[in-house]
Amino acid sequence: MSTDHRPERPIAAAGRHLRRLCRSPLLRADADALLFSAKSFIAAMLACYLALRIGLPRPYWAVLTVYIVSQGSAGASLGRGVYRFAGTLVGAAATVVIIPAFVNDPILCSIVLACWIGLCLGLSLLDRTPRAYAFVLAGYTASLIGFPGVLDPGQIFTTALVRVQEISVGILCAVLVHRIVLPKHATDQFTGRLAATLRDARRLADDALGGAAARQTRDDRRQLAADLLGLQGLGTQLPYDPAPLVPHIGLRRMIHDRLSHLLPLTMEVEEKIAALGLETGDPADETARLVADLRRWIAMDDAAARAAAASGLIDRAEALGARLAAGAATPRDRLAANLAGRLALMAGLLRDTDRLWQQALRAGPGRSTPRPARGYVYHRDPWMAVRAGAGAAIGITMGCLFWIWSGWPDGGMAVSILGVCCALFGTVDAPAPHLRTYMLGSVYGVAISLVYGFAILPRVPDFAGLVVVLAPVFLFAGSLQARPPTTFMALGITLTVPILGGLDSVYHGDFAAALNNVVALFAAVGFAMVSMTIFQTVPPHAAIGRLLRLSRRDVRRRILGTAPDEAWWTNLMVDRTALLLPRLRLSGRLQGHLLDDTMHHLRIGHAAGQLRHEIGRVEGHIGRDARGLLAAIAAGFAARQPDPGQIAGLEPRIRALAGLIAGSSLHNRARLLDLIIDLRFALGLGSGGTPDGEPHP
Repeated sequence: MSTDHRPERPIAAAGRHLRRLCRSPLLRADADALLFSAKSFIAAMLACYLALRIGLPRPYWAVLTVYIVSQGSAGASLGRGVYRFAGTLVGAAATVVIIPAFVNDPILCSIVLACWIGLCLGLSLLDRTPRAYAFVLAGYTASLIGFPGVLDPGQIFTTALVRVQEISVGILCAVLVHRIVLPKHATDQFTGRLAATLRDARRLADDALGGAAARQTRDDRRQLAADLLGLQGLGTQLPYDPAPLVPHIGLRRMIHDRLSHLLPLTMEVEEKIAALGLETGDPADETARLVADLRRWIAMDDAAARAAAASGLIDRAEALGARLAAGAATPRDRLAANLAGRLALMAGLLRDTDRLWQQALRAGPGRSTPRPARGYVYHRDPWMAVRAGAGAAIGITMGCLFWIWSGWPDGGMAVSILGVCCALFGTVDAPAPHLRTYMLGSVYGVAISLVYGFAILPRVPDFAGLVVVLAPVFLFAGSLQARPPTTFMALGITLTVPILGGLDSVYHGDFAAALNNVVALFAAVGFAMVSMTIFQTVPPHAAIGRLLRLSRRDVRRRILGTAPDEAWWTNLMVDRTALLLPRLRLSGRLQGHLLDDTMHHLRIGHAAGQLRHEIGRVEGHIGRDARGLLAAIAAGFAARQPDPGQIAGLEPRIRALAGLIAGSSLHNRARLLDLIIDLRFALGLGSGGTPDGEPHP
């Protein structure tokens, strides 16, 4: 009798459901958050114990530092600890220099401190790497140490020295615990994210080849751009990671270069397939058969099988392109030859990323390349950095003037918190929502602090009892801090409870002082919300417009030959695309149009830059006409807003130039025709189909 349909045993079924539950992403995220919270609490209590044993007067600074430094991986925690220590040293040194130099003029001293914080914020926005945290901390520390000492400068050196010691204890404990106790390696996170990125890249290529809906391929490109930014963020943590084998930086750069090139290439391929009408997959058309075979190759799950078949497909595409180019009698033939070459390039990029992925798993150094890999290029905007820094300085100065002129006794503490808010939250376009979340956490933190400070901690007999009573609050807040949606609210708790709860070397129990500190806290955060909304907030539409204007400016520079190399240009535009994504979501504007514009800008700069290089030594009518065409395109990008009519008016000139090149005997004629086709499509003039005899070059 067949046993295929026997009922499953209850124990086996329960085991299967338990395994499935343990593998669920939600439970894994919960487990990671709980582990992070437990390690952070251990580090915080160790830091508190050491600070008390050493005799430091404010052990709560060591506790605060643990929660500020602690990150999801051991490498990130070490990197953040290093940058926090460097920033603390610089900020403390700056305070020790500034306060005595302007000791006789509190207002001028406060203005100089505010300008220092603004300078540090501006430098952090220009850096955009994890090193930026050191600049933030240099301003943050100056605010915490300096403003309370403006009216009492006699102890500024001692205060700065003690604060550095307390923070150093917190950094040391956080780094050691996260590195020793069940360390979570940044390398594992990087390789996992890289695997997902390569899957996204193959899906993008498949959708472009298959004629998927425009919205689908836009979503794919958007996801790949976000993946590349996320990979870069994880990659910066790898030098600090304790994993035995870490992917080499040169290998990571090569992967990025190929994937960033894939983004505009898929858009080119998609448009040219649509122009040739190959979406139907006509078996009689050799190019259509090649497209279908490429899709089957991309869909292979076995990496070894994909690697074995890659070279044959690339050779086939290159041979088809050469044959079509040699016998091209119509514009359609030339476009098909161009497409075959782009298909070979796409297959080569995907093959290379597969190979590099295998090397990344082995943490090898990667093969040498003719040119060094460029890697990720960060968009940096000095004007926006100056604007944010100046806005922070103005807001802090206004707070200082109110404090000094009003004679508010706790104003120094309030202004120091204001400076911290401007430094920490000033790195985003719209800080107010984050500040509101932080204030909500501070409300909880204040309530918890008052209960602990005046009802629980006075009854704690020893340090072991202190650990026990603090565990519920800090373990819960730490688990919230590990989850991005609640990170700022958790910081409002973990940064408030140690200060207001009375984690000092000597218990004070001064209720009036505690209430004054609470008033200073909420006044500072409330004023920070107002001043940062006025002086430091950049509306999403303004940030989007700024990015697009800079992209158009750089297109013009690329056309005129004044922009840096091609890899730099491509990777910079990919970073700008990634920066557009969150701003588009906040603005509520249609994403497809603007993202397509960014990709077209990238492609125009790419094709025009290469055409300028190829045409450089060509004389006669062809050289003059090509350079005149490039100058006309560059002039179109000199305006703040694009003029579609001006671009459309270039169609006859492009067609005439293509005819001149096709009838010439130039040795690089085929290459020039390819670039003319690429430029035409990049300008948006090639999407209307290519019936024989129509204007496609």
